[in-house]
Amino acid sequence: MTPTQPTQPTRRTLPRALTPFANGQYRILAVALTMSLFGSGVWLVALVWQIIALGGSPIELSLVATGSAVGMILAVLFGGVLADRIPQKRILLAVEGAKVLVVAGVAALALMGTLEVWHLVIAATILGVGEGFFYPAYSALLPSVLAADDLLAANGVEGVLRPTVMQALGPAIASAAIAVASPALAFVIVAAAQVFAVAGLFFLHTTPVRRELGEPTHPLKAFFGDIAGGFTYMFKTPWLLATLLYACLFVLVVIGPIEVLLPFAVKDQTGGGAGAYAIVLAAFGIGGAVGSIVVASLKLPRRYLTVLNLLWGAGCIPLLVIGFTDQLWVMAAVVFITGFGFSAATVIWGTLLQRRVPAALLGRVSSLDFFVSLALMPISMALAGPVGVAIGIPVTFVVAGVVPTILAVAAILIARMPKDEIENPLDAAQREIDPSSQEILGPGTPIQG
Repeated sequence: MTPTQPTQPTRRTLPRALTPFANGQYRILAVALTMSLFGSGVWLVALVWQIIALGGSPIELSLVATGSAVGMILAVLFGGVLADRIPQKRILLAVEGAKVLVVAGVAALALMGTLEVWHLVIAATILGVGEGFFYPAYSALLPSVLAADDLLAANGVEGVLRPTVMQALGPAIASAAIAVASPALAFVIVAAAQVFAVAGLFFLHTTPVRRELGEPTHPLKAFFGDIAGGFTYMFKTPWLLATLLYACLFVLVVIGPIEVLLPFAVKDQTGGGAGAYAIVLAAFGIGGAVGSIVVASLKLPRRYLTVLNLLWGAGCIPLLVIGFTDQLWVMAAVVFITGFGFSAATVIWGTLLQRRVPAALLGRVSSLDFFVSLALMPISMALAGPVGVAIGIPVTFVVAGVVPTILAVAAILIARMPKDEIENPLDAAQREIDPSSQEILGPGTPIQG
């Protein structure tokens, strides 16, 4: 018995979706992740209402959101290389520590009454850079902590935490803090949450990098060589390339309207404030949590590629309603359905990467997941405000509701995903390396810390 392989009787007493919690190291990681996500959720609402308090419009919010997206895109390839070269715990600690300093600075400026929009642009950009390092490291660390059979459930746990903590609890606390005092108090809460995240990560074991690095070489040569290896794998893997390209266009069409225009739809169409926006975000989060729990409680679907792409696409169809209703409960119902589809698909996608991508490439491929799929996010954020003002919120959300399903069907057919998923089933506990494709159908034995 090893630390990452708990006794079988203990595992049998837990539902499928909770089996990762039999692992002590995973429990520590989950607590740290929870605090980080909570801070991000509070930040989301505090940022929107701080911009509104400063007299900002959708255009200013687009500017701040674009800064965050640009920072993430610029950093994520570096994050993938580092995640495959140094222990991921160190990366996570550095990111969370940087968040403490940045948000504390924003809070101090807000409390002194000297905060301006350009301060928020800089802060959002730095936090975006942090996200670019965080996700590849977390994704590469998880298979080192857990066995292959627990990865779907662990991704389901993240899928529950992200909507419930980041999109429901965090916004609820933020709206309460804003109602009682101001966005400044919410920023203080964010900084405190990040301190707890850092404290939790200190108790996590340092796991070795699951890769043979070979002979030392010049840092620039090593960096570009690593990047080239990730891109080569992506271009030679049709299911991966097609899904990422689809996600890139998906993000262009959908994310900007949701992030930038939704709070103004709530304010202008329903007459609601921070509390009403928090209710809509909470509905999105609860839908995501339900979707994650459902997927994590079941076996990975045999048609996993088809299912995940259709969930992403069809989950957008309810967005058609957003621009045509003045009822808060209708908006909440719409985003509940959308959140369900988004999170259910994301749980499958994260597990798919960890099961089919070679361990030595997982950090870089995870960074490519961000880099390619989110490459157009800055453009989406930058365009959402001006487009929403120019053509109106209703038309913008019609496009966001219809186009993703068309793109999903095209990706499935062009990449011949039904054939691929049948030839590469993931229902076995672990599989050997396929020499022809160099894909690992199971991540292998976890490395002990």
